Amino acid sequence: MARNSGRRAELADAGIRVLAREGSRGLTHRAVDAECGAPTGTASNYFRSRADLLEGLVARIGERFAPDPEVVAELASHPPDRASFARHVRDIVRRLSAHPEVTLAWFELRLEAARRPEVADLMRGVLLEGFRADVAYNQAAGLPGGKAEIALFHYAVDGLLLDRLTVPIDPETSTDAVVEALVEGLL
Repeated sequence: MARNSGRRAELADAGIRVLAREGSRGLTHRAVDAECGAPTGTASNYFRSRADLLEGLVARIGERFAPDPEVVAELASHPPDRASFARHVRDIVRRLSAHPEVTLAWFELRLEAARRPEVADLMRGVLLEGFRADVAYNQAAGLPGGKAEIALFHYAVDGLLLDRLTVPIDPETSTDAVVEALVEGLL
């Protein structure tokens, strides 16, 4: 397997774009090569199987979703109250909205998990690890809400992003206003 991490990231980013645009059925090694402008066979040198490709995309999406440490430090500088929690949620929504193709690809993987047990196994581990990390961060930061509230925010933010990135039901209401209402209603 090829080891150039920069090239691997380029191929994974191309795969993310294909997945977001074409869905899971359109995600092939050849489609990734074409999207990346790479010679045929390049993606399969980095991701030997479809399972490897999906694992690579999940890992790359995780990298791209990761918060900026400086932003996290700034968020942590505020008193741990509802307003601070709302700032955290707005940052999450901002990060997930900044590159719609990444979030849409993530949703495609979630949908594929409903159809393919091997994708469900991959996604389950990543989702549960992320959820546990979110709960631990919230507790360590002293922010309001526990495990149940963090789960509700995951459900709400996923729904909000699906709405905003596809066919919004209420495009006149700002995303920030929705986040404020969610924080008020769920905490």
